[in-house]
Amino acid sequence: MTTPHTIAVLGLGRMGRAVATRLTAQHWDVLGWTRSGSTPGTVETTGDPKEAVAKAGLVVLALFDGPACRQVLDVVQHTLRTDTTVLNISTVAPAEAAEFARRFGPCYIHAPVLGSVPAATDGTLRILAAAGQEALDRTRPVLEVLGTVHRVDDAWTAAALKLIANNTLAGAVLALRDALRQADALGLPRAQALDVLELGQLGALVARKRAPLEGESAAGTADFTIRALAKDMRLLATASNTPLRSAAGLADTDTPADPEADIATAATVPAVTDAVLQPLRAYVRGHATGDPVHFHDAFLPTARIEGVRHGAFVSWPLAEYCALFHGVPAPDEATRTRLIDAVDVHGTVATATMTLRHGTDTFTDVFLLIRVDGSWRIANKAYHRHS
Repeated sequence: MTTPHTIAVLGLGRMGRAVATRLTAQHWDVLGWTRSGSTPGTVETTGDPKEAVAKAGLVVLALFDGPACRQVLDVVQHTLRTDTTVLNISTVAPAEAAEFARRFGPCYIHAPVLGSVPAATDGTLRILAAAGQEALDRTRPVLEVLGTVHRVDDAWTAAALKLIANNTLAGAVLALRDALRQADALGLPRAQALDVLELGQLGALVARKRAPLEGESAAGTADFTIRALAKDMRLLATASNTPLRSAAGLADTDTPADPEADIATAATVPAVTDAVLQPLRAYVRGHATGDPVHFHDAFLPTARIEGVRHGAFVSWPLAEYCALFHGVPAPDEATRTRLIDAVDVHGTVATATMTLRHGTDTFTDVFLLIRVDGSWRIANKAYHRHS
């Protein structure tokens, strides 16, 4: 069984550059191409992707997403030799991976990787390879230079598993962000909080990202960008048709001032501004005092309050809702509690949930807020009553 002697690497971003550099250092003949035109000094490059693939026994795609893969493959498809294998390590949607596998048949290997730039540099990637035995045998010497091969049944499954794996990373980033926000709210020094977090379940992530988490600039050093991780979470949410906390949680850090910001930046985004909490606090004061003036401060005049009351759906305009309150606290006010559970801000709109424990009843309130004329107000509230 012959192995590819010339390898074309199409895409020389962070991962593509690391892969090409690793292969070159291991004495493979590598020719790279990148859409951006930037050329790393460690790899021989060309400005024409057709030239890159013309003599290649193996073409490695290391591109940002499915549309980029499709665009490049459209350009080079008719230049590929009949015995050339296409190895796609890009993270794409499962349906896109299946499409590429159908299009190129047994000479296509879909092989997304677990691990980022350091793992590619060290040759310790975990490679989810979906391929026929012949293609896998032909490319195994190259794959084993890059990491450990885990064979997967088909391209769709390989792509789906990669997205599932990245979801755990996104979840860890958001869990770290929650922990740091709480530490800040408690007045704990950042270094002390990170010391303890490094001892726990998030330890590996904290240790790896310690410098940017402590506020040091990570410009130009990102191993995995927020933009890329947010893209992967959108792909997963779309493919599974399932809402994901990770997809929503990364939305506001998807387009930071530096579009190539490292994922650690997502963990250091400050908590929501005090302004968006003001109407929620006014709402709490309304319940605590029984004075409807606080509800007028909290809600837009056009707001509606909706839920199921005594088994029947109700939809009150603000005036009718306020009429339920008579300016005095409830007799058991001292035992009642109200907790703002979550607030998510998306530009000029926000959503929030609150748990209210009033005697034997517990209410879950869900709010839609909007910023109008520079201040936040509640546009609508829906609630569920647990008795």
